[in-house]
Amino acid sequence: MISRAPLRDRFPGRASLGYLALFALCAQPLLAQDNAAPALFPDHGEMPGFNMNGAPGIVEMPSAMMAPDATLSGSLSRIGGITRGTVTFQITPRLSGSFRYAALDGLTRLRGQTVPGLDGGTYYDRSFDLRYQVLREGRYRPAVTIGLLDFAGTSLYGAEYVVASKSLTPRVRVTGGLGWGRLGGRNAIASTGTRGTELLEQGGVPSYDRWFRGDMAAFGGVEWAVNDRLTLKAEYSSDNFAEEAANGLLTPKTGWNFGLDYRIAEGVQASVLALQGAAIGAQITVHTNPRSTGTPGGTETAPAPVYRRSAAERRDLGWQQEPAQRDALPGQLAQALARERMVMDGLTLTDDRALLRLINPVHASEPQAIGRSARIMARVLPGSIDTFVIVPVVNGMAMSAITLRRADLENLEHAPASALLEVTRIEDAATVARIPVTDRPAALTWSFGPNLRYSLFDPDNPFRADLLATARADLLIAPGLILSGAMSKRLVGNLDSISRRDASALPRVRTDYGLYAQQGDPSIDHLTLTHYMRPGRDLYARVSAGYLEQMYAGLSAELLWKPVDSRLALGIEINQVRQRDFDQLFGLRDYEVTTGHASAYYDLGRGFHGQLDVGRYLAGDVGATISLDREFANGWRLGAFATLTDVTPEDFGEGSFDKGFRITVPLGHVLGQPSRRLGNVTVRPLTRDGGARLDLRDRLYEQVRDYHRPELEKKWGRVWR
Repeated sequence: MISRAPLRDRFPGRASLGYLALFALCAQPLLAQDNAAPALFPDHGEMPGFNMNGAPGIVEMPSAMMAPDATLSGSLSRIGGITRGTVTFQITPRLSGSFRYAALDGLTRLRGQTVPGLDGGTYYDRSFDLRYQVLREGRYRPAVTIGLLDFAGTSLYGAEYVVASKSLTPRVRVTGGLGWGRLGGRNAIASTGTRGTELLEQGGVPSYDRWFRGDMAAFGGVEWAVNDRLTLKAEYSSDNFAEEAANGLLTPKTGWNFGLDYRIAEGVQASVLALQGAAIGAQITVHTNPRSTGTPGGTETAPAPVYRRSAAERRDLGWQQEPAQRDALPGQLAQALARERMVMDGLTLTDDRALLRLINPVHASEPQAIGRSARIMARVLPGSIDTFVIVPVVNGMAMSAITLRRADLENLEHAPASALLEVTRIEDAATVARIPVTDRPAALTWSFGPNLRYSLFDPDNPFRADLLATARADLLIAPGLILSGAMSKRLVGNLDSISRRDASALPRVRTDYGLYAQQGDPSIDHLTLTHYMRPGRDLYARVSAGYLEQMYAGLSAELLWKPVDSRLALGIEINQVRQRDFDQLFGLRDYEVTTGHASAYYDLGRGFHGQLDVGRYLAGDVGATISLDREFANGWRLGAFATLTDVTPEDFGEGSFDKGFRITVPLGHVLGQPSRRLGNVTVRPLTRDGGARLDLRDRLYEQVRDYHRPELEKKWGRVWR
């Protein structure tokens, strides 16, 4: 898969696994701790040890423990010619999911059959795991978890288990369980039916007909925390490593594994592993927690206090009869907002009311921008103005109208933010009087800096990368009309060495990415003219024309219905596009397609957000994409998606259907100051032609939702910051 890693302003997009390195650098400590030594093995709240599969466990075997809610973990282990890299997310307090990429050196045979083309080379395998904690640990009751390993892959690591763990003392925990599949390979104690043993060539489809079937074996182990940093572990494994032994990667001599975990720092675990008397290896595991990282920024100056009017100032309307004073107010307010790096896009004043069109380029927390602009208005505008209406504007579109009484600002400045929210009115901007837009010349913004492109999971080389210099520019021609472009030049890298070109039964809408990497230097990443509009109440629209992304050019139109106080939004998008030449300059190829989707977006509550897209994809296939994300008020987002279309698994190829996961990181965590820039990571185990969509930069929903009531309420605690 080839993907981009730009730092964008609130626009989702494809990026690469390379940002995971950024997480390790920018994440704050996982859990705040006091100076007292904590109990090492409570039921939840503390970080358990992670096993070779990158999930809570002993050495290789799983335990029943769960990481703290919302923990994002990355682990890398190497032992006996086996390398495993895993990303695990604690989706809810009881449910976690993992994506693993494994490399086995010197492999020639699998399940007793010769693998064509290997010849003792490295075999790569992708797999997904799920685990659910049925019971939490109690005073006398153990924690109990059920799990599925490689439940929708080739089944090389396919296994299921039921496991129980109990802390005997604050420093000793025991674990025991039953396993099937790979975890039923040593000293089976029973059988629960017939289980297929062949590898699943396409993968990607849940192998439910194998779950909890076949030989069943027991495993168990013990963990002893010597102190708050060092833990010693021993286990009896029910995995006999049959495939690895058949290829000479390791020769098990015993069923016992031993390990040592050392906590280098909060959120960093280093491990030494001794596997079945056959090999010694090492593992590093890094944790971060989006839920506890705080809100980006913090080094910005404190806002000015709310100015309290005197009784005389409240009654004074003299400014209305002083043309010089009245005419100076817009300039004074614009200058004061500019000092906070915000832009006044329009202002209307009456005796007791001020309507402000506000552009917020920097504050990732939208209520913070609202609160600061209201304080500034209270200090600049005459005392007789008692009502402030702030209309946030994004790309020329008025998002909402936020009405605050000036007296409430004065009286509630030191009260909880919720008290101000109770008396704040949030409605569609279409319900307020039209606000004249400030007469400003065409505005040009630009940037120049490094950019990264990656290719992931190519069997010839699972990781390739290019470092590029990228210039970007946006020209605001008129309100809502923006000319945007970006161009890149490779500085160093090896993406041009991609030679693999898998066969495809579909039009090659994405699988020619290697040719784009080889010939696109320099490249025009995009060059578009976009018009944003508000055609009516609750409606938002976009029309884009030009070179829309690296592989496609044409026309794109979108209409979004999103009431300001609703969790639900509905949208429709249609695109008429042609494939671009491989050099990514101005030429076009013959392939042309009409594609489009109807979309439903819904805030499910408790931090979860769902999306359903139904329509026609780039290869002409028809189907639907379902997405589920967990979102945090500080801007972090983690989720997964899957696309099913009328393309058969055989025509789709390896993987059976398009799927993956995505992570969004607010760059304010790195910059240490307010920023609306985001690092977006989308990882697909495979890039195929089925289920492929345009990679548009400017879809409406993510721009619109930020200033509507459901999102503002989540972040309202920062309105006084």
